[in-house]
Amino acid sequence: MNIIEAVRHRRSVRTFDGEALRPEDARRLTDFAVGVENPYGIPIAWRLLDAVENGLSSPVIAGARTYMAGKLRRTDHAEEAFGYAFEKIVLFAETMGLGTTWIAGTMNRAAFERAMELSDGEVMPCVSPLGYPAEKMSLRETVMRRGVRADSRLPFGELFFDGSWETSLAPGRAGELLPALEMVRLAPSAVNRQPWRVVLRDGKAHFYEKRSRGYVGADGWDLQKIDMGIALCHFELGAQAGGRRAVLALDDPGLPAGEGLYYVASFVPET
Repeated sequence: MNIIEAVRHRRSVRTFDGEALRPEDARRLTDFAVGVENPYGIPIAWRLLDAVENGLSSPVIAGARTYMAGKLRRTDHAEEAFGYAFEKIVLFAETMGLGTTWIAGTMNRAAFERAMELSDGEVMPCVSPLGYPAEKMSLRETVMRRGVRADSRLPFGELFFDGSWETSLAPGRAGELLPALEMVRLAPSAVNRQPWRVVLRDGKAHFYEKRSRGYVGADGWDLQKIDMGIALCHFELGAQAGGRRAVLALDDPGLPAGEGLYYVASFVPET
């Protein structure tokens, strides 16, 4: 399974078969996670956590024996860095046949943070169960997926723009970047909000967050920027799969953004 197939095939899994992660799968996934970098150069420590040993649980997960979590320093762009790196791990797990789902709030957070041994200034943004999907979804999982319309995505023209906010981008105008943008469109996000908006201008892809209420804490921590990191990861992987190389840059084009739109980052062609 290549990366584009992994993106198209993956779904959030909340019902597992109850089997422990095989040691060879645990080693393979851990070795991959250790080598994952992010464009911001922010170190992230990853751990596989035994659910029974650490008393870990989530009311929306059934049958999971193992979780993966990461911790990092709370600093500028930490949210995007975490989203970018964790999505690479999630997609690698998909190629291994493992089920995953992003969890930020519906868990016993205190137990997870104890297991991760957080120190002052560190944060554990999200976790994911890891295991082998059950043959059949639970009723709760089916209802949850229906509630957030998990298998639907916003139309191409609502997410991507041609030179300015006034002109929606037609797929035929995306050129060689079409596969990368389609990868972004298919990316997962919290409650399927899909907060990314992208303007193609002068050969660059400028990413903006369309912020929803309730996702930014009093301390400024922005959960939807984790989703933006996922989108950045998908764009880069899609561009690479299509033979294009681009580098991430903070290259704000100064476009007048409407209410609730915030510049995040840009991909520029590699020279």
